[in-house]
Amino acid sequence: MITRSNLAEQLREYQIRSKYEWASLSFFSSTANLNSSRVDVVVSVIWELIILAFLVFSAVSLYYRCMQLAFCLISIATLLVVCLKITKQVRLARKRKRRMLLPLSM
Repeated sequence: MITRSNLAEQLREYQIRSKYEWASLSFFSSTANLNSSRVDVVVSVIWELIILAFLVFSAVSLYYRCMQLAFCLISIATLLVVCLKITKQVRLARKRKRRMLLPLSM
């Protein structure tokens, strides 16, 4: 028989299993404690690798004294970091809003 205590226990176990702490995401996070899905983590890691690639290519172009290309690549990398921060804040705001819409009995 399904009881309220069984449901609460299953929910607690699910929350424990789905809790992840990712070091690469904490670099772009304002808090160290992150509760993200695997898809969010993969997407964020891919964006971080793209940003790192832009920074490496800008360093290489500085080595070859192509200042305009280096400036463009650094600008693009900075823009990507800002966009990543903004999308993360929007995603967290949506998640908070969705939680507030749940009935208190849940």
